[in-house]
Amino acid sequence: MTPSRHRLHGALAVLATCGLLLTACAAGDLRQTVHLVPAGGAAPAVPAELGRYYEQKLDWETCAGVPSFQCGTIKVPLDYARPQAGDITLAAIRQKATGNGATRIGSLQMNPGGPGVSAIDYLLSSADSFSPAVRAAYDLVAVDPRGVGASTLVDCDAAAPATASGQVARRADIDESAAVFAEVAAECGRHAGRLLPHVGTVDAARDMDVVRALLGDDRLHYLGFSYGTYLGATYAELFPTYIGRMVLDGAIDPALDGYGYTLGQARGYQIAWESFARECATRPDCPVGHSVQEAGRTLNALVAELNRTPLKQGKDVVVNGDAFLNAVIVGLRTPDWETLRAALGEVRAGDTAAVQALVGTDGNENPGDQSYYAVSCLSSTLGTWSTVAQARAALPEFLRVTPQFGESYAATLPMCTDWPARPNQSPHRITAAGAPPIVVVGTLRDPATPYTWAQALARQLSSGRLLTWDGDGHTAYHRGSTCVESAIDGYLTDGRLPSAGTVCV
Repeated sequence: MTPSRHRLHGALAVLATCGLLLTACAAGDLRQTVHLVPAGGAAPAVPAELGRYYEQKLDWETCAGVPSFQCGTIKVPLDYARPQAGDITLAAIRQKATGNGATRIGSLQMNPGGPGVSAIDYLLSSADSFSPAVRAAYDLVAVDPRGVGASTLVDCDAAAPATASGQVARRADIDESAAVFAEVAAECGRHAGRLLPHVGTVDAARDMDVVRALLGDDRLHYLGFSYGTYLGATYAELFPTYIGRMVLDGAIDPALDGYGYTLGQARGYQIAWESFARECATRPDCPVGHSVQEAGRTLNALVAELNRTPLKQGKDVVVNGDAFLNAVIVGLRTPDWETLRAALGEVRAGDTAAVQALVGTDGNENPGDQSYYAVSCLSSTLGTWSTVAQARAALPEFLRVTPQFGESYAATLPMCTDWPARPNQSPHRITAAGAPPIVVVGTLRDPATPYTWAQALARQLSSGRLLTWDGDGHTAYHRGSTCVESAIDGYLTDGRLPSAGTVCV
C-alpha cells in the first residue's frame, strides 16, 4: 500500500527534528570529490564565466516588519560547471555592525545546520544572543543555502497537505520507512528533478564565496553549527587561503561513511539519554525510575505501548510511540530536561501537553520542502543508500549500541536508495592546508554530533584548534557557558585562539 501524503510529510518532520542528519552506508559509484584548490595552494582566480556573479550589485533594502535587518537577493549559477544553464536565487539578510572604523572587522556569515534549516530564520531569532563586541565587529549575515528556505527551494509537491501536530509514520518499521523514502524520491524527481543534482554542499560552499566577494570581504568569517560545520569545512577545503576567522561548533567528521555516521549518532543519543537518566534518578519524583537500566526499560515500554494505542487529544493531536520518541530526542538535544521529565510523566498519565511543547507544530511549514533529503543525498557522508535487506542486517548492531534508539536509526538506512541524483562528495579527511587557525568546538555529551567527531575534525584540519565543553545538548555556543562564550568571542573579535586543551565546564 502506498504511504499517504500526510504520513509522508509526518515522517520527514520527525527526521528533521532529530537534530541534524540520519544517515547510513552509501552505495554505488560516486563522483570524484570536487577539489578546486591544490593542497597548500592559493585560492583560485574567478573563472571568466563566473565573473558576472562575483561582480553583480547586491542591493540591500530594509526588511519588511524587521527594520533592524536588511534583505537582499543574490544570483548564482544553477550549475557551476555550466553557468549558461541558468541562475538560481539566494535570499540574504544582514544586521549591520554597531561599530565602525577600527572596531569593524567585516561580515560574519553563519549557518545553523540541518541541512535544510533556514539561516535567515536562525539569525532573526538569535541576533540578540551575540555579544556587544561581536555585534560591533561584524555585520551579521545569513543566506539561506541553495534549495533551502527563502532561496530557490527544493519543493517536491506544493499541493501536499500540512500534517497535523503529532501525526507521524512508524519510523521503526524498516519496510514502511523505505516505502516513505521511495515516495519522497519519486515526488522530488517529478517536481524538482532539474534542481536536485545542484543543491549539495560543494555548490553551497561555492555560493558562500560569491557572497563573500559581494559583501566586500577579502576573507570569509564564518560561524557554522552542526551541518554548518560540514559546509564550513568544505569551504575551507575549496578556498583555504580565503578564510578569516572560522568557528565550527558541533562538528561532523567528513571522513566517516554514512553507516559509521548514523551508528555514531545513534550512540550519541544513547549517551545523552543515559546522562539524563542518571540526573533524573537523583530526584524522588523521576518518572522513569531510579537507575539508568530502569529508565531504559520504562522508555522502551512507553514507546511500545503508544505505538499499540496512540494518545489522542483534541481534534488534531495524535501521539504514537515514534512521535513520543521524537520528543525525547528533541529534549535530549536542546537539552530541555525539565520539559522532558514533564513529558515522560504526563504521557504515563495520558497527557501530551509537554510532548507538544517539545516538538511544536508543523502546520505552517511547506510540506513539499524536502531540502533535507536533497542536500543529504548528494554526500556519501550524509546520505543513506542501504537496501531494506542491508538495513535489516544492521538492526542487531544498532540495538546493541542503543537499545532505546536503535530501531528508529536503523529504519533510516534506506533514506537515499531511490534518490534521483547521485552523490558528488565522498567521505574523506579535510585538511584545508594553508588555512589560518580554525576553531572546532565539541560538547562532551552532544547527541547529534558526538564529541569524537569534533576531535576527529580538529585533528584533520592542518590548523584546527579544539575547544571542549563539558556539557549536554547539541552545540555549545550560546548555551549558557561563560567560558565558551568568552573563548569564541575572543577569537572572533581579537583573533585569540583558545589555549590548546581548553575544557570549559
